[in-house]
Amino acid sequence: MLQERHGNILEVDIHGMTAGEAKRGLEQLLNRADTKKVTEIRVIHGYNGGQTLRDMVRLRLKHPRIAAKLVCLNPGETRILLKEGK
Repeated sequence: MLQERHGNILEVDIHGMTAGEAKRGLEQLLNRADTKKVTEIRVIHGYNGGQTLRDMVRLRLKHPRIAAKLVCLNPGETRILLKEGK
């Protein structure tokens, strides 16, 4: 899972991962993300190779730190907004 930080946005590329691997990796990332410094995770899942990763991120990924999921104009990307840190 490739990660790159742009200010308060963390961009994560899950291309080439299985849905299970990506789900576990994103859950671990959400568990340890410092929500004072990171307010959004931009997940790059792609769309040409099928909808498995997209559907996992948009429909099956659940976590108490997720405030909202936003569908982007780019069909290969989903934005995850995090709840405010304490």
